[in-house]
Amino acid sequence: MTTDQDFPMDAQSATAVFAAKGTDVTPNKDQGVIKVVKCPGLDGDRPMIGDTVTVHYTGKLLTGKTFDCTRERKEPFHFKVGKGQVLRAWDISVLSMQRGEVCMFLCKPEYAYGPVGNPNRIPPNSTVVFEMELLGFEGEILTDDSGIIRRIKVKGDGYTNPNDGASVDVHLKGSCGGRLFDCRDVSFIVGEAEDKGVPLGVDRAMDKMQRGECCILYLKPKYGFGSEGKPEYNIGPDTDIVYEVTLKDFKKAKESWEMDLNEKLELAAGVKHKGNQYVKAGRNYQAIIQYHRIISWLEMECGTGIEQQKRIQEFVLTAHLNLSLCFLRLKEFSQVVENCNKVIELDESNEKALYRRGEARLLSNEFSLAMADFQQVLQINPSNRAAHGQITICQGKIKEHHEQEKKTYANMFQKFAERDTKVWTSKRRRDESLRNCVNGDVGIKRRRRSRDCPSKQ
Repeated sequence: MTTDQDFPMDAQSATAVFAAKGTDVTPNKDQGVIKVVKCPGLDGDRPMIGDTVTVHYTGKLLTGKTFDCTRERKEPFHFKVGKGQVLRAWDISVLSMQRGEVCMFLCKPEYAYGPVGNPNRIPPNSTVVFEMELLGFEGEILTDDSGIIRRIKVKGDGYTNPNDGASVDVHLKGSCGGRLFDCRDVSFIVGEAEDKGVPLGVDRAMDKMQRGECCILYLKPKYGFGSEGKPEYNIGPDTDIVYEVTLKDFKKAKESWEMDLNEKLELAAGVKHKGNQYVKAGRNYQAIIQYHRIISWLEMECGTGIEQQKRIQEFVLTAHLNLSLCFLRLKEFSQVVENCNKVIELDESNEKALYRRGEARLLSNEFSLAMADFQQVLQINPSNRAAHGQITICQGKIKEHHEQEKKTYANMFQKFAERDTKVWTSKRRRDESLRNCVNGDVGIKRRRRSRDCPSKQ
């Protein structure tokens, strides 16, 4: 263990002392960061690149002077490892630690504050010492619902990532409960991984990866094998799975700005067909990816000539309409309404869009708005029996809602009345008690006066 009293007064002596007691944790072993363990951590996992870590630390000069301390601020520090958010020494140090471990790190200037230092706190070219405790860490969350969590074992090369439509070559290792069920090399198109039996979560993580990267993906059922499971892998419904993915190579698809309109229209036809196939198979998330591609290509295009403009509008309208169906199946009702609105902007009398918007609003308990949508459907197509039925349901729901409101208000008023009665009764009792006290005091005083002043003979 190293204490303040152990700090030598020069960097050379400090390096020698730490080297004798500790371990060089730098990748190239240049003694730029030397680690001495004060308190061992828990056996098990260590942070990986991209993880968010939580630490307490104290930074000191070799004189023993503290220049920063989270414990004094009573607040731990959080950062992402290996993302250049902190000192280079910290990225290296934390990757060597286990949860709960407390260490001392001697950091040379080139791994710490460099030739500039930190004005008024750290002199230029200072070797510094950090005491650090690793409180915890967690992987990088890739989706809003925390359904995909990534941890990077090996950092990739370069700064480019696969995009939707890119061709990728990957090595996969799938496991569940520690059991390996999938190990193979596979090539697929990003956005169409399902065709090769690759889970949606792996597909959706591709645009975050770099060539040569190896990462571990923790997938919730929605991004794994869903409520169906995967019988051939002996995986039951609604099961969490883990995939280790190595991106061996990839070839990016053309970006929207790299294609002319004719090329976009030609590709849109194939993408629409692929999306429709996914819809028929019940693969709604995969279908959504395809329809979004069409919209990203064509929504801002105008075209030249009536025929081309009409074709663009048909693709965009169909994509939004099919998206509304996918989101309706997934019970994401706000997305249904949003996509139906896009369709109605293009075609205000679109029967399917009005009907689906009505369904979403009905399921969101917006009964009056839903009924208005179904009534518009009947104005367009009076023989739409489903819309008639939905209006009847809306009327029943509205009536039920009003009756419930009446009961709620009736109960509310009754409670108010009961409360007022209790308050009035309590007040009356207090007043009566006060009057009795006053009357009693008056009676006593009268009796006393009668005794003190006997009546005349």
